[in-house]
Amino acid sequence: MKKIGIINSELSRLISELGHTDTIVISDSGLPIPPGVKRIDLALKRGVPGYLETLETILEEMQVERYTVADEMKKVNPELFELSKQMLDGAEADIVNHEQFKALTRQAKAVIRTGECSPYANVILHAGVTF
Repeated sequence: MKKIGIINSELSRLISELGHTDTIVISDSGLPIPPGVKRIDLALKRGVPGYLETLETILEEMQVERYTVADEMKKVNPELFELSKQMLDGAEADIVNHEQFKALTRQAKAVIRTGECSPYANVILHAGVTF
């Protein structure tokens, strides 16, 4: 049995298989997931697990060089935007409109669906390297 880190087997496997510039999405419970993109559904009920808790856990194991959020997050959910920015300190930020964001999710290795129920609580994480 694994002693530390992510114990969800699908999520652990996903992170371990990422290469440089591969992307994953952490989504709220309402983001549409494109056909053909792997869905890792963590949602148990409204708010569980939350977006920030999920992001924090993934950042413990994933090297992120860049992230993408929708401009609407910055406008409609500014507190979540600022907390995300703080957690992703050191990574380059791309801000696009929500329609562009949804189009970019088609290229992701997976979408990790949380129970988050606040607007625009979504981020695309671009894998970096540790060397």
